[in-house]
Amino acid sequence: MHYITTKGILSAKNEMNLYRGCSHGCVYCDSRSKCYNMTHDFEDIEVKENALVLLEAALKHKRKKCMIGTGAMTDPYIPLELQLEHVRKSLKLIYEYGFGFTVLTKSSRILRDIDLLQKINEKTKCVVQMTLTTYEDDLCRKIEPNVSPTSERVKTLQALRDAGIPTVVWLSPILPFINDTAENISGILDLCRDAQVYGIICFGMGLTLREGNREYFYAQLDRLFPQMKERYIKTYGNQYIINSPNHSTLMKLFHQTCSEYGMIHDNEQLFHYLSVFEEKQKARQLSLWDI
Repeated sequence: MHYITTKGILSAKNEMNLYRGCSHGCVYCDSRSKCYNMTHDFEDIEVKENALVLLEAALKHKRKKCMIGTGAMTDPYIPLELQLEHVRKSLKLIYEYGFGFTVLTKSSRILRDIDLLQKINEKTKCVVQMTLTTYEDDLCRKIEPNVSPTSERVKTLQALRDAGIPTVVWLSPILPFINDTAENISGILDLCRDAQVYGIICFGMGLTLREGNREYFYAQLDRLFPQMKERYIKTYGNQYIINSPNHSTLMKLFHQTCSEYGMIHDNEQLFHYLSVFEEKQKARQLSLWDI
């Protein structure tokens, strides 16, 4: 871990990254790509020490309320968050200033903050996004070694459901020759149905590989799935978009099953939902003027 100071915390789309780098160890992580210009080891977490000051200043001066998002580049619920509590402190500010919130994570640690998530959702809108890639915990522990396994994530989705907090699942990535099976996709969708998720985002049955994350991914394939790297190189070469040979069949299964279960599965519709701020109306007390 190391500290830096930064000039700003919110992007043009009101996204923030309180940390840079990650200790979850997911074999496919795109954030390792060199195009993001990370100048330190990926596991050496960069902490923006003035992030909370910048966030409060930004919230104070915004003319219109909006959704504040986090988790696109770095999972905010890494183990370090339990020590520093930068996410929790950010949630307090977001609630205090009346903004909405959405987060993308793979960790059950988010349940530590369920009280604040509920308060935000009662006042405006809070949506928790959770990534699911595998139906079975054993495979999950191989490709996402330091993250809550699938069974824990599903329990987290259920706890959020019970707390009245809407959830959206990212079905991504699907690794060719590893988890690109009808059994895996159907199993994940069944779990999503049982947790009553609002919708599922899926860009296709595959993953992306580019300089930086490709090398790490291939090294992990050598370690976990012998000869699998050679199969990838032979099939895909240096392609950026790596689609499963079963892409069309699995996408058909995905859309049909989501329709059957009543889960939204249109990416554009879901991104609109995540981005639109909603301020819930307080119940107006009855006065003498209403009688």
